[in-house]
Amino acid sequence: MSVHDFSSYRERTRGEDAAEDVVARFEVRRRAYLDREGHPLGPLPSFAQDRETMRALYRAIILMRTLDARAVALQRTGQLGTYPSSLGQEAIGAAIGSAMDAKDVFLGTYREQGVLVWRGVKPVEILRVWGGDERGNLWSGPAHDFPCCIPIASHAPQAVGVAMAMKLRGEARVAVCALGDGATSKGDFYEAVNAAAVWRLPLVFVVSNNQWAISVPRRIQTAAETLAQKAIAGGFEGEQVDGNDVVAVRAAVSEAIERARTGGGPGLIEAVTYRLSDHTTADDASRYRTAEELSAAWKNDCVPRLRTYLAAQGWWAKDDEEDLVGECKRKVDEAVAAYLALPPPPASDMFDFLYETLPEPLRAQRDAAVKAKEPRDG
Repeated sequence: MSVHDFSSYRERTRGEDAAEDVVARFEVRRRAYLDREGHPLGPLPSFAQDRETMRALYRAIILMRTLDARAVALQRTGQLGTYPSSLGQEAIGAAIGSAMDAKDVFLGTYREQGVLVWRGVKPVEILRVWGGDERGNLWSGPAHDFPCCIPIASHAPQAVGVAMAMKLRGEARVAVCALGDGATSKGDFYEAVNAAAVWRLPLVFVVSNNQWAISVPRRIQTAAETLAQKAIAGGFEGEQVDGNDVVAVRAAVSEAIERARTGGGPGLIEAVTYRLSDHTTADDASRYRTAEELSAAWKNDCVPRLRTYLAAQGWWAKDDEEDLVGECKRKVDEAVAAYLALPPPPASDMFDFLYETLPEPLRAQRDAAVKAKEPRDG
């Protein structure tokens, strides 16, 4: 029976056997502070009226965009592995990172480099990871943050475990789990939402709804009107925000973290944005979306919006922009040079850290791999 047929059936049979009462009502609120042109829509949170805070957010966004562009270029020239750009979503990463305390734990997917940089991870370490060197995960950021999760949504139940440990220990800490829109269609996500609510855990889910789960558009992967409402089924609050408005994302995430930290239970933030890049450098998004759609999305870019707001407050000028662009280029150039100068990890690593005791068939493979990497005479 289709949705339309079911609705018609209910209308025909309504009231035949029993009276119907409304037993619950729910709503999802959407938050935005800056319009597309960067003009305030109303009163702003206090942090948005602080010059240094807002300049720091903008600087983080531009650094991430600069690093992203260079990483894609490195991949195209065979000097980096497959890379997932965060182009168009930088406001979300900066907002999450700035909203968290150092003691909190971050669990993210492969598109949250902006959060990592804010939390102290060096660009060279990020390049090292995407160059296939796992030693990049021994980063300068908090050691308790999790390495990026490649499988979709499998880190959501892990976030539940982290938050449960925090609660059992009586710690004033919060786990923040960042996911994409496609992850909300996975069973792992629903199980995590259910457990987080039942146990009232200090856990905040941040969903970057960039409209695409690789090549699958959001309208096909779920019939839910919003992704935020998926929290309601679990029994806690979900909120939608303009993901290209760094003020809205920062405010919503900060409030959700504070509620979770003080015993208010989990929260979910759906940040609506758009993936301006290919899914990864192994993808060609032109095969499944139109140039017109992409062009329209660029008009909602987070960078000019925030820059306009800063300039209107007298906090940003042409000289500031030129200085920042030069500074970011220098930082990224230094990171790339350091990355390219790193010796590759030994071939034995892929075996030595796989099992406690290496099975005999793999021992022979290990020996062969090590021998193949040994320098030869002549």
